[in-house]
Amino acid sequence: MSYKIVNFALFNPISVLTNKAKYDWTREDLINVIQRKNIERITFNYTGLDGQIKELKIPVTNRKQAELILAEGERCDGSNLFKGMVEAGKSDLYVVPVYKTAFLNPFDDKSLNIICRFSDRTGNPAEFAPDNILAKASQNLKNNTGFELNSYGELEFYLIGNIENQTYTMPKQKGYHASSPYTKTGYILNEIIKLLSQITGNIKYAHNEVGYIHKLDSEFAELNGKTAEQVEIELSPTPIDEAADLTILAMWLIKNIAYRHNFIASFAPKIELEHAGNGLYFHNALMKNGINVMTDAKGDLTLEAKQLIGGLCHYAPSLTSFGNMCSSSYLRLAPNQNIPTKVCWSNSNRNALIRVPLAWTKENNLAMQFNPQQTNPFEHSEGLQTIELRSPDGSANIHLLLAGIVMAAEWGLVNSKDAMTICDNSYVSVNMNNKPNFMELFDLSTSCAESAEMLLQHRSLFQRDSIFPASAIDYVSDILHKENDKDLNKRLMALPEEERIAESKRIMHKIINKY
Repeated sequence: MSYKIVNFALFNPISVLTNKAKYDWTREDLINVIQRKNIERITFNYTGLDGQIKELKIPVTNRKQAELILAEGERCDGSNLFKGMVEAGKSDLYVVPVYKTAFLNPFDDKSLNIICRFSDRTGNPAEFAPDNILAKASQNLKNNTGFELNSYGELEFYLIGNIENQTYTMPKQKGYHASSPYTKTGYILNEIIKLLSQITGNIKYAHNEVGYIHKLDSEFAELNGKTAEQVEIELSPTPIDEAADLTILAMWLIKNIAYRHNFIASFAPKIELEHAGNGLYFHNALMKNGINVMTDAKGDLTLEAKQLIGGLCHYAPSLTSFGNMCSSSYLRLAPNQNIPTKVCWSNSNRNALIRVPLAWTKENNLAMQFNPQQTNPFEHSEGLQTIELRSPDGSANIHLLLAGIVMAAEWGLVNSKDAMTICDNSYVSVNMNNKPNFMELFDLSTSCAESAEMLLQHRSLFQRDSIFPASAIDYVSDILHKENDKDLNKRLMALPEEERIAESKRIMHKIINKY
């Protein structure tokens, strides 16, 4: 099919070269790109259990060899990539390229990069690989309900580095949507926007967030004395099994761009007490035949949307095990910080775990109110309503988290009566404390240890229909238990103030470069 190029500056260069949308790229198209761009390497990328992108560099020596690589993939050692989840005797895996994910590497102009899937020795998707778990969950949702789920993430992160010119300094917690000259990292953000637009095509907008730390005080040299500005990138909706790869790819691009400018981009959940933490919120929408079905003709939430909310509330206590995987996560999930601590939902309350944001459902063409010269309305039928899960952060195992969200959606739609009861009982209005049964709402976990125990108690929610293998549940539980943070907040509060601050900073700062 032909593809109309709208903006060469921001469009995917491979779409420009092939005049095709990414879903139509073939092996022959990629071979032509290799020839036209004088590509020297095909780089296979895939996500390891640590949530970081891995790479395998394959030199291109001739056309036949390149075609073979693109047709068959390569081999890798799964016992290293999935240590703790796969036995050494069963560790050989194939990494197989997914053509629609190809991109020209902005940090290596001689490389064509492609995201891969894992196959076992029989050629079937490796059942323990998180990306395949998500794909299986998504197919299960479609088979059992006829619905699909679109999703996208809000990526919050700090840009940390030396900023010499400190004129027009922003006040504490006043950085939301700030502009220059108060913000100092706009040039980095502009580069991020450009590359994310070109490579993923899935970015809505970017802005500075609340957090601004004039001078970090840390025992870690790479942080001490540095300035930290908080930024948010909001992606745009895509099928949920693609959303995980796009989110991880976006985080990789952001870190590399920051590194080129001698900055650290950190998605760590918390970097300083009394300053905003970093969330990784996910918006989700039920789709039927490509149409958003979250609202009815009056703009109210549909029955199915409420069943989705009920399913998410049912799964929420154990979803923190995939979405909040380090001790620092639970310093962020604390009361009075516009952060959820209870399992509940609301139309507007940002303290709620699940929020229903504004989505132009009851009004549209708002610009006509302020531009009377505009007499013809813009016609569009695309539904924009989503629901936002506000507990996850940058420590999440994103594929497993989104797989859990899909299973929650499927449970809510199949168990409609139970889901509606949970939905009705979990609603809160603007003032959560005014809800008669507020104290009866389920608490989110307060440590990795609690999340691990909750996961083990609720493992049947994830292992049903053979979606999550037992090894995945055991692996995540073990990782969480290794944080050794039972009663974390109680232990910190029992310390003298100076010791509490020092210990909290150690917990927060030791993982800055990990996430």
